[in-house]
Amino acid sequence: MDLKLAGKRVLITGGSKGIGRATGEVLAAEGCDIILVARDQAQLDEAAAGIRSRSQVNVRTISADLSSDAAVRSVAEQAGEIDILVNNAGAIPPGDVLSIDDAKWRHAWDLKVFGYISFCRVIYAQMKARRAGVIINVIGAAGEKFPTNYIAGAAGNASLMAFSRALGKGAPADGLRVVAINPGPVETDRLVMLRRAEAQEKFGDPDRWRELTSGMPFGRAATPAEIGNAVAFLASPMSGYTTGTVLTIDGGG
Repeated sequence: MDLKLAGKRVLITGGSKGIGRATGEVLAAEGCDIILVARDQAQLDEAAAGIRSRSQVNVRTISADLSSDAAVRSVAEQAGEIDILVNNAGAIPPGDVLSIDDAKWRHAWDLKVFGYISFCRVIYAQMKARRAGVIINVIGAAGEKFPTNYIAGAAGNASLMAFSRALGKGAPADGLRVVAINPGPVETDRLVMLRRAEAQEKFGDPDRWRELTSGMPFGRAATPAEIGNAVAFLASPMSGYTTGTVLTIDGGG
């Protein structure tokens, strides 16, 4: 299906690996020019090279820690005019209310919660001036499942869900759309690392980690590309009447 995205300029935070990289690959295949943002320049270079090897599009990288408003504004200035913003950076650590101290909680929210909000504020203003653009916030299903042992993530994700719905509700008046995606477990490098450690502890063999995902819907976690495909569709004119909503992709779990 032609999603009619060719020539669009897309900025993806957390774009060097996992869902961000997969989203870049999908959108590049649709003919979009890509700007990948992450902290590690070497990983960014590897991701950009991989995308260029598959698609004849322009791929830029910007290395930055997006945990401050000043850094967000600097990246936005370097990026220039963009048509699609995909907020994807940040991983909030697990733990219950007694094990996550203030410093760890605030540091995690500075990157994911306030980082998303800051980027939306800057880019929304640019898009509003042109009356065109789409913002996709990749959040996480913990925001609706409320796991006690991931309390900082559950609270942060729930906040971003409300933010996305509120921003998206008013966006059509400005010619824009704002949509969010809540992935469940996704087979990223981080998930595999955690499952391998768990398999080593449980079975004495890290290579048996897939046994730990066999009880999930479809007997597996989602692939990053499955989330990237959803981002591309929601960002496209084919989903042009979708705004202020949160799509959960967790296999029905």
